[in-house]
Amino acid sequence: MAPAEDDISIDEKRVYAGSAGRTDAYVATGTGVVRVSLSADKIGAFDMVARGPIHDVAVLARDGGTADLVAAATPEGLAVAAVGDDPEFALVDDEPAVAVGAEGGRDGGLLVAREDGAVERVAFEEGEGGGPSEAASTTRLGSVADPRAVDGALVAAADGMFRVGESGLTDVGLDDARDVAGNGMPLAATGSGLYWLGNGWMTAREGAADAVAADGDGHAMAVVDGELLVHSGASEWDDETWWVADLPVDETVVALGYGPGVSVAVTDAGTLCVDAGDGWRHQVVGVRDVEGVALAVVE
Repeated sequence: MAPAEDDISIDEKRVYAGSAGRTDAYVATGTGVVRVSLSADKIGAFDMVARGPIHDVAVLARDGGTADLVAAATPEGLAVAAVGDDPEFALVDDEPAVAVGAEGGRDGGLLVAREDGAVERVAFEEGEGGGPSEAASTTRLGSVADPRAVDGALVAAADGMFRVGESGLTDVGLDDARDVAGNGMPLAATGSGLYWLGNGWMTAREGAADAVAADGDGHAMAVVDGELLVHSGASEWDDETWWVADLPVDETVVALGYGPGVSVAVTDAGTLCVDAGDGWRHQVVGVRDVEGVALAVVE
């Protein structure tokens, strides 16, 4: 991969950490998972850490000194790896997966949407070196039509939004749900608009919404009618609290993610943009068919 545009060395991955620490962005693409090292808004080394079509990617934070996991939804099944300098992805099942997300409030659990519409909860035991064990327990929760995204305890699908509970899935409304943010204020991106969950689903912005992400602390981003919108962090979520971001590239954003103190947007042309509070910086990472992005704290 080509070096980053910033004037920092990329000879050693840890060089980006400094006082800001290091966060890795995992980008799911049609050809594999690309990992990009970040330190605040400095973009460092990037490399392909898994190959083959990847439909979605998520990071599962775990407590007690156990290594966090990065999970990839693939046509061959769910693949996971321990977050670190040398992640090694391994399949934990052979059921084609189209979306994956960390289930909020449940230590060690992922929610996985399968190609046939099944939604499952997958739990892991600690393996050697703090990574996942080869065996994972799986619980089927129900099914939806054409699942598109999973985040927190919410599933976005062609037939609407669904909430995950102990007993299964509950239809919570909307149609043509394309993406969901379940961390903090629930947000839904649909073919008719961007919605937030108040007294029912409330309209934040009308238009075709294709992507949404939130940090759980009042900050959020969404792509509506091809424009990247940013939420101010205010307690309100209506139209006036969103504004159009001034990105450094004239490209369409297709994937959104948050890490500690950083916002990440990845475009359809394979450009990763990051904002740590002082404006957007960017780096072309040379991939197409971007499907998703997830961020993991490394150090």
